[in-house]
Amino acid sequence: MKFVFQYILCLCFLASCASHRGLKAMPDEEFRGVWIATVVNIDWPKNGNDTASKKKQDFLEILDFYENLNFNAVVVQVRTAGDAFYPSQQAPWSKYLTGQQGKAPKDFEDPLAWMINETHDRGMEFHAWLNPYRATFDMDTLGLDATHDFNQHRDWMIKYGKKFYYNPGLPEVRDKFALVVKELVENHDIDAIHFDDYFYPYKITGEVFNDSLAFQSKKLPNQSLDEWRRSNVDSLVRQVHTTIKKSKPWVQFGISPFGVWRNKNVDPKGSDTKAGQTNYDDLYANPLLWMEKGWIDYIAPQAYWSMDYPPASHRSVSEWWSKQKGAVNLYMGNGPYKIKNNSDKAWNNCNEIPKQLKFSRLLPKVNGNIFFSAKSLLGKHPKAVKKIRKIYAGPVSNPTLKKPFKRTLEKPKVDIKKIANNRIRLNLNHSDSISRFALFYVDRRMSNDKFPLFKKSYLSSKEDSIQVEMPITGKMKRQGLRIVIQDVYGNRTQPLILNKKQLQ
Repeated sequence: MKFVFQYILCLCFLASCASHRGLKAMPDEEFRGVWIATVVNIDWPKNGNDTASKKKQDFLEILDFYENLNFNAVVVQVRTAGDAFYPSQQAPWSKYLTGQQGKAPKDFEDPLAWMINETHDRGMEFHAWLNPYRATFDMDTLGLDATHDFNQHRDWMIKYGKKFYYNPGLPEVRDKFALVVKELVENHDIDAIHFDDYFYPYKITGEVFNDSLAFQSKKLPNQSLDEWRRSNVDSLVRQVHTTIKKSKPWVQFGISPFGVWRNKNVDPKGSDTKAGQTNYDDLYANPLLWMEKGWIDYIAPQAYWSMDYPPASHRSVSEWWSKQKGAVNLYMGNGPYKIKNNSDKAWNNCNEIPKQLKFSRLLPKVNGNIFFSAKSLLGKHPKAVKKIRKIYAGPVSNPTLKKPFKRTLEKPKVDIKKIANNRIRLNLNHSDSISRFALFYVDRRMSNDKFPLFKKSYLSSKEDSIQVEMPITGKMKRQGLRIVIQDVYGNRTQPLILNKKQLQ
């Protein structure tokens, strides 16, 4: 009998340890994002000629899938090649949205506003993804609208391969793009502006990017072509940062560069990789400078390789980025599109992405991940999805801006209404334009920043109240509900506690 009692105690102890391990493994903040690519209709919409209801249905399917996996952000491509997925004075409607460039969508007045609202309703951030330099995706210039910059400013364009690009060396190109960003930030309640890895185009053997005239007229004395090109990209990043922060300081600016800055055999500061092209030497992008100068709020290197891929392993690339300096959030870009679809046999294992997520959590400076792309897991790879769901076992807060800005927030006011099926409806009133989330914790005896979230709701900067519905759990009835408002800088209100009497 004594042995049985000791055995039971041992089981209880192990269960308790497992529970605490689970709590430790779940960070207080973690970015869980997915790229939704619209260029050539990769993820959405499936076809530009689809009806508005079909487009909405398909977008909601993506949101619902990733909400169910406890993701907390989407990164949606809203400018693919000098076009727009929203009403704009700076660019024509995208053909990938409507089937014809310049044609307004039918029964879908502002698709971006609708997508933002639906995303925020799920407690997720919306990051607007733009491609700054790509002007066309192919050579079909006859299909370009009269208002497209190719037709308005032919002198801005450079043909390279089978595409046209904006010339990064022209100040007027940077000024135009700043107007694009300003319009987008001021007119829509987005959480971030996001660039991917396309700066100067990836090099094509035998092709010359013909910016020699701009180089000769714009370069500084003794400045090499490579230095001049990098300075052009630096200037764009700095100008976009200034534009965003002047309009709405709380809107983030994030960039997702190619995973390798420089190879170690070229620069001792580089990573232990053998990448064929790199940010610094081929794309003329220097993310380390942007981090150091504080021109970006987060960086998400695209490390789409398997954990131990010899030329550039996800492991070594992640470790390298985690050692770099700068007051920015660091998220790793992961490539689930490669699962069972790549010559590297490591991708045949359904555990490859889960291993990468677990590894990210081991690196103290990495605080999130972004998946490319949305359709990669949607209705596919159930074993991998199941493992991801176990890692993302519950909701967490989005990382806040690294630049500190201490301020005092007032407690929210709340009205409670009990509705059918053992549920409550909370009407939360707040009066602060940069508060972003209402966080709900069930166990009021524990510190709100040490216990997993029960629910997270988005607070719009355009509204001063929000309605939240949730089930009344048994634990909630026993222990009450703690509500905390958090702003983009990580400042929080004192908790508003609803006791069990108020919830019964």
